[in-house]
Amino acid sequence: MKKTIIDFLNAKKQGNKLAVLTAYDYSSAVLIDQCNVDGILVGDSLGMVYLGYNDTLSVTMFDMLHHIKAVARGTKKALLIGDMPFMSYHTSDYDAVINAGRMVQEANANAVKIEGCHNVLPQIKAIINAQIPVMGHIGLTPQSINMFGNYNVRGKSEESAIQLIEQAKILEQAGVFSIVLECIPMELAQKITNSVSVPTIGIGAGVNCDGQVLVLNDLLGIYSDITPKFVKVYENIGLQIKNSINQYVKEVQNGEFPTTKHSFTMEKQ
Repeated sequence: MKKTIIDFLNAKKQGNKLAVLTAYDYSSAVLIDQCNVDGILVGDSLGMVYLGYNDTLSVTMFDMLHHIKAVARGTKKALLIGDMPFMSYHTSDYDAVINAGRMVQEANANAVKIEGCHNVLPQIKAIINAQIPVMGHIGLTPQSINMFGNYNVRGKSEESAIQLIEQAKILEQAGVFSIVLECIPMELAQKITNSVSVPTIGIGAGVNCDGQVLVLNDLLGIYSDITPKFVKVYENIGLQIKNSINQYVKEVQNGEFPTTKHSFTMEKQ
């Protein structure tokens, strides 16, 4: 059966850890969906990982819808979450609901993710009132890079830590079904996790969150432009891909590929 937000909430109550991965295309979604993950996030990180942008700010609704549609075709069991891109929900409640609705209606997402708290709280509430589940996101919020000026760990001071705890509680009260905690100290992540009834999904937030999310391309060593401390490369597929391509080029140039085994023949008269 397909996972729902109720499964996420029940996992927290039962003490079961949630495993979430990103996907940006059909083939990756099929593979991930066959591995018993709880959620697949089509993150706006696709701008950097798949489209070669310098940051996530250039990602558009067109980009997100295009990739969510592809991932949805390959997702049968996992909860599918679409990332709301920069400026798709900042301008008004109306725009936020319309764009979130497009992710559900056109692209078949089951929920959406929104970065921030106080500045976008009315939009979050409006989307939830429209019967669209929302995953919150606090800590390091990449869409706010021009305000912060860096991708450093958030919540290291007592003041900022208190603010993040308050933000998590506000998001919980607003009705989010889970909260991504990105790049915050693990002690703070534990306090937040213990302070809210909805599951926390960590990325660079330590061992005490209710679940974890990683970018698939980071996990497989395919994307190497940036290698955050919190990433674990489970298999360096990127190196294997390069070795295979180098071998292909060599065989083509040497006339070793293709062989008759890879060729068609005419019918015998």
